[in-house]
Amino acid sequence: MSESAQNDVPQSETAAGESDQAEVQAFIRETVTAHTVVLFMKGTAQFPQCGFSARAIQVLKECGVGQLVTVNVLDDPEVRQGVKDFSNWPTIPQLYVKGEFVGGTDVMNEMHTKGELAELLKEAGAVG
Repeated sequence: MSESAQNDVPQSETAAGESDQAEVQAFIRETVTAHTVVLFMKGTAQFPQCGFSARAIQVLKECGVGQLVTVNVLDDPEVRQGVKDFSNWPTIPQLYVKGEFVGGTDVMNEMHTKGELAELLKEAGAVG
């Protein structure tokens, strides 16, 4: 996976008030549907800020992901909480493939060990 194939998506800018949650949810939905592989993580692909995020990046590299969009949840607390609400999953990182929530690092590790993650990514056209 080359650095040029990785994109860090800028965080949504939201105004104070009740519309924040709707805007954050829209940002997340648009991000996961517009890109084949999206990882919401702590830090960036080049500089992960936690061991779980680092492992998630490592697994994706081992699978041969060619294009990966990462969203650094540490840049925006609303996105950090919003992605947990969006997926109904309590932890970060979170992997999405073709708009579908796959799971966190534990799920990614298990799927990777069984060869299922590489197959999913290949079927999605994300390998290469």
